[in-house]
Amino acid sequence: MAARFENTKADLVLGIPRGGVVVAAVVAEKLKLPLDIIVTRKIGAPGQEELALGAVDSDGEVVWEERLLEELGVRIEDLKDKVAGELAEIKRREILYQGNRGSLGISGKIVMLVDDGIATGATVLAAINFLKRHQAKRIVVVAPVASKEAVVRIVRQLGEVGEVIVLEIPESFAAVGQFYHQFEAVSDEEVVQILS
Repeated sequence: MAARFENTKADLVLGIPRGGVVVAAVVAEKLKLPLDIIVTRKIGAPGQEELALGAVDSDGEVVWEERLLEELGVRIEDLKDKVAGELAEIKRREILYQGNRGSLGISGKIVMLVDDGIATGATVLAAINFLKRHQAKRIVVVAPVASKEAVVRIVRQLGEVGEVIVLEIPESFAAVGQFYHQFEAVSDEEVVQILS
C-alpha cells in the first residue's frame, strides 16, 4: 500500500476535521501538496450521539443511514434541529479554520480526502458527495484504518471517479480510537496551527 500511496497523483489534500487534519498534514507534507479542509458533521442518534444516523456537508446536504433510521424508528423530520445545529457548527469551523485565506478550489482537481479512521463512513460519504457536486475530477480516500463495511460503501459511492487507500481493514472494528496508542481529541487551536 505504501508504494501505491506515494505514487498516487493528486492536486491537493483535504482533511476532515478535526483528527483527519492531523493525518492529512502528514500526507500533504510527504507528497508536497497543498493542505485544506472539508468539514462534514455526523448526525448522532438521539441519546446515542456517537451512533451516526447520517452526516451533513457545508451545503446542507445530508447522507442518511436509512437502515439505522428504520431500525431505531427515527424520522428524518425529527432530526431537522439536529441537522441545523451541525450545519451551524460546520460554518463556525470553516470560518475559524480557514480564516481570511478562503478555501482552495476543487473543481477539476484530483483530491485526496483524508480522515484519521473510518467507522461507519457517514462523514466521508458526505464529503464525497460534496466533492462530486463541486466537480472534483477524481477523489482518493485515504485513512490509516477503516471498517470493511465502510470501505465497501465508499468504493460503491466513488464509482469510477475514485479509489480508496486504507492501511488496515481489521476483522473486528468497534471504534477508530482502538487502533491508536494515543487518541486524544484534537482542538480547534491545533487545527488552525496545522493549517497555518
